[in-house]
Amino acid sequence: MKYVDEFRDPVRARAVIDGIGVLAGRIMRTRTKPLQVMEVCGGHTHAIFRFGLAELLPGTIEFVHGPGCPVCVLPMGVVDDCVSIAMRPEVILTTFGDAMRVPGSRTSLLAARAAGADVRMVYSPLDALALARANPARQVVFFGIGFETTMPATALTVQQAEREGIANFSLFCNHITIIPTLRAVLDSPGMQIDGFLGPGHVSMVIGSAPYRFIAAHYRKPLVIAGFEPLDVLQSLWMLLAQIDAGRCEIENQYARVAEHDGNATALAAMSAVFEPRESCEWRGLGSIERSGVRMRERYAAWDAERRFALARRRIADPAACRCGEVLRGAIKPWQCALFGKACTPATPLGALMVSSEGACAAYIQYARRDDPAQPAA
Repeated sequence: MKYVDEFRDPVRARAVIDGIGVLAGRIMRTRTKPLQVMEVCGGHTHAIFRFGLAELLPGTIEFVHGPGCPVCVLPMGVVDDCVSIAMRPEVILTTFGDAMRVPGSRTSLLAARAAGADVRMVYSPLDALALARANPARQVVFFGIGFETTMPATALTVQQAEREGIANFSLFCNHITIIPTLRAVLDSPGMQIDGFLGPGHVSMVIGSAPYRFIAAHYRKPLVIAGFEPLDVLQSLWMLLAQIDAGRCEIENQYARVAEHDGNATALAAMSAVFEPRESCEWRGLGSIERSGVRMRERYAAWDAERRFALARRRIADPAACRCGEVLRGAIKPWQCALFGKACTPATPLGALMVSSEGACAAYIQYARRDDPAQPAA
C-alpha cells in the first residue's frame, strides 16, 4: 500500500471486519465477558473514534483507552512549576500547543500568557533553540514532554546546544517511558485486559523487543499497530487470531515503519542525554517507578530543573475528576459527573479533555453513544 486511500478502502475494511467477526464469535463460545482490548496510544483512540471503528465491530469487543497520551498524564505540580518558570521576566517558555492548555492547580500556561508571561508554541525543540540564538539576553526554556516518540528530538537539540555553547537555552524535562507504564497497568488490581494494540510511533524508536515481557510474564498478546483504519482493523484481527489460537506473542503490523530493533541513532541520543528517574508522578495514576527520565550530569548546564531550583511538588487532582479511572480503563469518560458539564474542551478540568488524543475529548468530538446515560455533546 502506497497511498492513504488504500488504508481507508471500505471493501478491504469490510473483509477484515468480517474476519474479526468470525474470530470473535469463536472466542466468545468459551467466555461470557466481552473481549477487552487496550489501545495504548492516544493516536489509536483518535482513529477509532474518528472512523467509527467500534460501531463496525461485534459488541463483544470493547476498547479500553490506555495511558499513551503524554499531555493527558501531566501532573498538576509539573504544570505549576512550568507556570512559575514562565512568569519570570527573563524567560521565554516554549512548548507544544496541547501542553499550553493543561490546567495546573491554579492556572495554565495559556492563561499565564494572557497574564503577561512570554509563552510561545513551537513545533520542535529546535525552534526553541533558534529562539535562544536570536535572544541572547533572555533565558529560553523548552518544556519537553512525550514518550520515546518525541524524546530523541529533544536529546539531539540538547546535544546541539552543547556543541554550539548556547548557554541561555535549557530543557524542563518531563519525558516519560512506555514500558514501566505498561507494567503498572498490568499490575493494577482487577486488570482484565485481554490484549494490547501497541503504540506505533513509540515502537518506531524502541522497536518491538522491549514488549516481550508482556507475553512472556503476563501471558497477554500485543500487536504493534499503525494509525489508519485498516491498520487498526488488521492489528485487531491479528490480536484475536492469537487469542483464538491460545498464543501470546508480540507481533508487528506496523512493520513498514517500526522495526524489531528500533532506531539506533535515536536510542543512542536518548541514552547519552537522559537517565531514568527513580519514580515519576503521573496524573491520575500516581507514582510509577523508573517511568520518567531526567538529564544526565554532563548536561546539567542545560537543565531547567537545576537552573531554576524547581521543587517538583505533588498536587492531587480535584476529587471529582476521574481521569485516573479512565486511564486505567475502569470507567468510560461519560461516567464521570464532570464530563460535558463542568469539564468541556473549552473549559477542561481534566487533562483527558485537553489533548485531541485524550479519551474525553474524543468522546465529546465524535459524540459516542455507548450508553443512554451519556450526555449530549
